[in-house]
Amino acid sequence: MKYACVAIALLSGASAFTVPSTPASSAVKQQCPSRLSPLFMGRAAAVRAATKGKTDAKKAKTNGYYGKKIIMAVKQGGSPDPVANRQLGEVIKAAKANSVPTDNINRAIKRATEKDAGDFTESTFEAYGHGGASFIINVLSDNANRCTADVKSTVNKNGGKMAESGSVMFMYDLKGKVEVPTVIDEEELMMAAIDADVDDMELTEGEEEGTSIVYTDPKETGAMFEAIKAMGLEEGSKMSLSHVTKAPVECTEEDFEKNMAIIDALEELDDVDSVEHNMSN
Repeated sequence: MKYACVAIALLSGASAFTVPSTPASSAVKQQCPSRLSPLFMGRAAAVRAATKGKTDAKKAKTNGYYGKKIIMAVKQGGSPDPVANRQLGEVIKAAKANSVPTDNINRAIKRATEKDAGDFTESTFEAYGHGGASFIINVLSDNANRCTADVKSTVNKNGGKMAESGSVMFMYDLKGKVEVPTVIDEEELMMAAIDADVDDMELTEGEEEGTSIVYTDPKETGAMFEAIKAMGLEEGSKMSLSHVTKAPVECTEEDFEKNMAIIDALEELDDVDSVEHNMSN
């Protein structure tokens, strides 16, 4: 690099033994940049920090959701024993499938037995966005009044509109959903599904490149996850129930950004666990 810079200086008409004029000096500087630009390093660090922040927030949301589900299952099932309390056992199974740490699970079970533990209930809100978009907002809260006020305020502030119960839901199907962090061979998946006694299955591309989503009947979600495990794809895979639109809508770029702003604002609320939509883009 040193010799290349000298050659560039000579070609620009400057003597190797004299200080070049300002323009030539700039040219040499542009052709021989520093190996690591502080500005570039700063931007790269900012991107990594933003990505990590989103990942950490998503993990915290998942852990919090299953913490509340465990508390609710213990209270409704009347026992902190997952063997005696089948509902609790199923929630713990789902929590582990979604990489919730064992310590978090145990803390939630212990918390559920304390007298001041909240009584959590699940509910769903429906709303409209921009450009024909619709939303299903899933919440799990120990304060229904606070939750309702927060959701309505957030939707309205971001240009959306709350919908009457049932006016959006009928446009969606409830399905079991298994997210897998790799591309799956459809024939292999079909054979594994048959071995796991899964009758209903649909394989699609995941939201991120190089990932897959398998939809199935809600009652067969656990069996479908077992089929994924049998394929050696358990690590990083997640299972859940999801509302899938029957009529996808493609919004303009402007409307899409506005709708994503609504979703992001809703997902920042502690009581909101997930927001499902009908946008295809």
